[in-house]
Amino acid sequence: MARMKASRLRRGMNLWPPFLFAGIRVVALSDDYRYAKVRMRLRWYNRNYVGTHFGGSLFAMTDPFWMLLVLRHLGRDHMVWDRAAEIDFVKPGRGTVYAEFKLTDEHLDELRAQAAGGGKALAWFPVDVVAEDGTVVARVRKQVYARRKDARPDKRASEALKA
Repeated sequence: MARMKASRLRRGMNLWPPFLFAGIRVVALSDDYRYAKVRMRLRWYNRNYVGTHFGGSLFAMTDPFWMLLVLRHLGRDHMVWDRAAEIDFVKPGRGTVYAEFKLTDEHLDELRAQAAGGGKALAWFPVDVVAEDGTVVARVRKQVYARRKDARPDKRASEALKA
């Protein structure tokens, strides 16, 4: 992964069509890639039939962040992917909503420990989508997969073993 400055990635994500056309803005991405904050204002183009935030947009505003933050810290010697996700819609989203992501040493230590022996590492990361007054609109959980690249079996070696 290229060592892109956080400010440049933040600006690029704000122009990324899935965010741009849903009205999702990355308002903060810390230089150390440990914190991100995302905002979405309610607009005519991101509301549903009953006038509240479209559920797909609520989910989209949380989608890439855990994977990006983890990937940045585990580095090039790890593969990192989103594996699973869950969303629980708690209250109708009206007005502006936010999601904040805070990656801790404990998160990273857990993933590194699981992946150290060459196996896959799986960890769940929660994030709440909240209204301006702090009311929870949706609860999202993302499962991140990580594995050391050098632990992956070499395809050629496994084919040679089969022969």
